[in-house]
Amino acid sequence: MKLERHAPPRGTIRDWLDARAVSGGTAIVFPETDTALSWRDLQSAAQGFAAVLTQKGVEKGESVAIVAPNSPEAVSAFYGAVYGGFRATMINLAAGRDAINYALQHSEARYAFVHDSCAAQFAQANTADVRPVPLFGTHNVDLHEVMPEDHALLMYTSGTTGRPKGVVHTHASLLAGGWTTAIAHALSAADRGFCVLPVYHINGLCVTVMGSLVSGGSLAMAAKFSASRFWEQSEASGATWFSVVPTIISHLLHGSAEPTQGCKRQLRFGRSASSALAVETQSAFEKRFDVPIIETMGLTETAAQIFSNPLPPATRKIGSPGIAFGCDVAIQKVDGSEAPYGTEGEIVVRGPNTLLEYLKNSDATSATFRNGWLRTGDLARMDEDGYVFVTGRLKELIIKGGENIAPREIDEALYSHPDVVEAAAFARPCGSYGERVEAAVRLRDGSLLNADALIELCRERVGIFKSPDAVHFLNELPKGPSGKIQRLKLAELIQA
Repeated sequence: MKLERHAPPRGTIRDWLDARAVSGGTAIVFPETDTALSWRDLQSAAQGFAAVLTQKGVEKGESVAIVAPNSPEAVSAFYGAVYGGFRATMINLAAGRDAINYALQHSEARYAFVHDSCAAQFAQANTADVRPVPLFGTHNVDLHEVMPEDHALLMYTSGTTGRPKGVVHTHASLLAGGWTTAIAHALSAADRGFCVLPVYHINGLCVTVMGSLVSGGSLAMAAKFSASRFWEQSEASGATWFSVVPTIISHLLHGSAEPTQGCKRQLRFGRSASSALAVETQSAFEKRFDVPIIETMGLTETAAQIFSNPLPPATRKIGSPGIAFGCDVAIQKVDGSEAPYGTEGEIVVRGPNTLLEYLKNSDATSATFRNGWLRTGDLARMDEDGYVFVTGRLKELIIKGGENIAPREIDEALYSHPDVVEAAAFARPCGSYGERVEAAVRLRDGSLLNADALIELCRERVGIFKSPDAVHFLNELPKGPSGKIQRLKLAELIQA
């Protein structure tokens, strides 16, 4: 099966994996362990895991949880679940016990692949009696029939209410997500991406994993990002491009490691997504390392990419995530009409890469779509060349290091302490992460509770990443006429 530049991929992920196995070649190399998987290896592993699940009686379209860091096992489990006609449910290992527990219960998964390194974390969160299953088994099993419109992925993302929403993608939309990346970056069989972002996030999964499947290229995959080893691993693994978030670009820029001339010649470009990349950071990175950075933008709901700047020598507009590739994009006014060029409005998207639905949440699904357009909740303006400039967010999400954090998740953790009367988490600007989490609370009279205790409580409930870096104690939190806490005023109030 070949990449078509003017039409999204046809068929299923099973079809594409079978085709890559026939053509042969390397699928993924793992520089930390000096190991590799060929496409035939990956197909065999996928068939084996699909057989294990089928023998267990897992129904077509049923959720199968995957609890694993970047590894041969994680990729094999993902492909195996999808290959067998099941819904791969990627568990965010950084989400904290409560969110993992919610995902396991809400998805109604009965079985999970659990990596050895995640066994303790899984056991603490697994109150739904989800049963671990082995990765490998016999292949002599009749698998479910799989169609392009069948469920393939369930990935949870925080919403403005703080309740995680389960984004459902089909085989067709996942393949389209890889396709938008491939056509924007002119990926071919000669390319090898460097994946340092976790595959339990949409960027790592669709941009790099699906992008390599659709383009026929290959991947180098690290268990996690290492600033000191990034350039060394990139060169040794033969990577021609990489996909990261602005935080990683900042860490590399402020680190001491330098790429060799050979590494810089080998790399065609680096790709930035998940949150806005500061103009100064991008310019300084390119000046120091002589590697062009392509800023992009996408959502979990759009199987990652919506916008991308074109590759050099075409025009890249610094400060913009670029133009649409593989989907239609518009800027709409509140009433749904199209905003004139240069006028602020909401970014809306339609195309083959959009989600099918939010699992068991028809109200959220209906609210997200308007006249066939997916509403992103992001405000922007578009110039006459089609480049979009993001100006703000309708949602109250905190974006830390490219990750969306719903403030209410932190609110609820703070409210779990009996001394907390009022609580609200909010964003503060941060040089390292773009935004950091802070919180304001009002305590009951006479309480001796301190900030350290509340931060530790949040770490236990929602994980270290989402926990506030600082907790401010106020006599009264600002409220509107209805009595609702005005979250967006907190940063200004505390600064004053």
